[in-house]
Amino acid sequence: MTRRPSLPGASELFRLTTSSASTGLPGVPEIPDAPDVPAQEPSAQRRGTGRQKHSTKITVYVSDEELLALEHARLALRGDHGLAVDRGRVVREAIAIVLDDLEGHGEDSLLVRRLREQ
Repeated sequence: MTRRPSLPGASELFRLTTSSASTGLPGVPEIPDAPDVPAQEPSAQRRGTGRQKHSTKITVYVSDEELLALEHARLALRGDHGLAVDRGRVVREAIAIVLDDLEGHGEDSLLVRRLREQ
């Protein structure tokens, strides 16, 4: 009797994790394709994504004052409004709001006006 542990094979360790069609590999489950998401109509309101695993990450640098203001907003949402959200959720909602405003108002949007002031 050997004392070697039973380890998974290479096909199990290095399985495909993309949403492609059948992998054709034994023991590797098929990954269903992502559901089709209909294109948003201009009148539809954009929403920030909630608590879910996000596939894309960006890094945004903020000043100490901006980070402090964001944290104060998060705490106000929790204390005054009973909404326990993280900073990422607040940022995603803010992005959705600004993009809706830009799409709906174009030249007159708050984003265009503020960026022109700089």
